[in-house]
Amino acid sequence: MGQFIDPFAKNDFLQRALLAGLLVSFVCAVVGTFVVLRGMAFIGDALAHGVLPGVAGAAIIGVPVMVGAAVGAAIIIGGIGYITARSRLSRDAAIGLLFVGLLSLGVVMVSSARSLTGDLEAILFGEFLGVDRGDIVILAVTASLIAVIAAWSARPFLLLCFEEDVARVMGFNARRYHQMMLVMIAAT
Repeated sequence: MGQFIDPFAKNDFLQRALLAGLLVSFVCAVVGTFVVLRGMAFIGDALAHGVLPGVAGAAIIGVPVMVGAAVGAAIIIGGIGYITARSRLSRDAAIGLLFVGLLSLGVVMVSSARSLTGDLEAILFGEFLGVDRGDIVILAVTASLIAVIAAWSARPFLLLCFEEDVARVMGFNARRYHQMMLVMIAAT
């Protein structure tokens, strides 16, 4: 049993990686439940890859990549809302369009930028063992906010997942709760 525990007991970077993994798994479990019930499983993949232009742009201009990822996620979430509200395309079609378009833009940005060294996978996935204390704080704050929002909004979220009209009849603003759910997904 010591062979499983000793590496974590002796290495700070492994302890931080384990804590980060636990926080991320908690947040993904909470938000993922609503994502699956809402039928938006494709959005996780789209967000993971679609934030690449924001990350690449941030790295190119010297801004923290977390800021670039947040901007990229906001663009995807806003774009999904805009496309579904202004056209007859389904949510999945809007997600697919933005996923492919933004991933392509990100690949072009990374490929053409001379200032970016390293490979595309490191930019997309990061370095799990390179988590520092600041990252842990950001993860803990995000996890706390998402837990509070999910607990506070559990009933309208569940109603929204099964039938938007019932959520409206029960007095909930379905559009606002849908946007709140999208923001939670983007934060995750």
